[in-house]
Amino acid sequence: MRRRVLSMLLVLLLVVSLLSGCGAAKDDKVLKVGMECGYAPFNWTQKDDSNGAVKIEGGSEYAGGYDVEIAKRIAEGLGRELVIVKTEWLGLVPALTSGKIDVIIAGMSPTAERLEQIDFSDVYYTSDLVMVVKKGGPYDGATSIQDFKGAKITAQLNTFHYTVIDQIEGVDKQAPMDDFPAMRVALESGIIDGYVSERPEGVSAEAANSSFKMIEFKDGFVTNPEDTAIAVGVKKNSDLTAKINEILKGIPEEERIRLMDEAIKNQPAAE
Repeated sequence: MRRRVLSMLLVLLLVVSLLSGCGAAKDDKVLKVGMECGYAPFNWTQKDDSNGAVKIEGGSEYAGGYDVEIAKRIAEGLGRELVIVKTEWLGLVPALTSGKIDVIIAGMSPTAERLEQIDFSDVYYTSDLVMVVKKGGPYDGATSIQDFKGAKITAQLNTFHYTVIDQIEGVDKQAPMDDFPAMRVALESGIIDGYVSERPEGVSAEAANSSFKMIEFKDGFVTNPEDTAIAVGVKKNSDLTAKINEILKGIPEEERIRLMDEAIKNQPAAE
């Protein structure tokens, strides 16, 4: 009797092992891309396929945004079908290392900490820092960060944006603010002369308020690439890395900027 039970257990273990092996098998016909689907304008969730949105795996909703457009081009270049896997931010790296997804395309920066666990492609977007000011105001024609000497400048709390303000000589650095809506109100009312932001938000600010102007610098802030670079996350030593880099080389900078501007324009109002 005991021998029969042991035999049955061995058979069950064998079946489970075989099933697990089948589940772990990679499908080279699809490219499973992990993203939050909640970080506009890089990625967001919407109810239909308007503006080129792609259906999210396992549901009726769709993902749109800059990351989705980049993912489309990578999937096409690899000859695979794009599958969007909605994944919480903290779950993206574990999902990649466990094989649940093939790549991460989620506005993710290649920090030293992440590079210990996964590899990254070449950069597919760099979030240049800009200054948002009042159109027609004293800083409308600024071209250098040093043009803001004496200006009342702030940035968002707990971001590297706030630390770079110290690079402006003689700046009147204001207390940091909780979010961008608060900074926009402060700028509109004259409490501040400008705030530091990234280009996608600057374009969005201009679109939301015709009295705002985004200043792009010829002589800008010195930043760490870890903070501003965005790249595709891949498994360690994956052969996808080189292939993705080749595809990214074929996307001109002008097209990348256009795609981001379109994403900002198309992002849901609630984002």
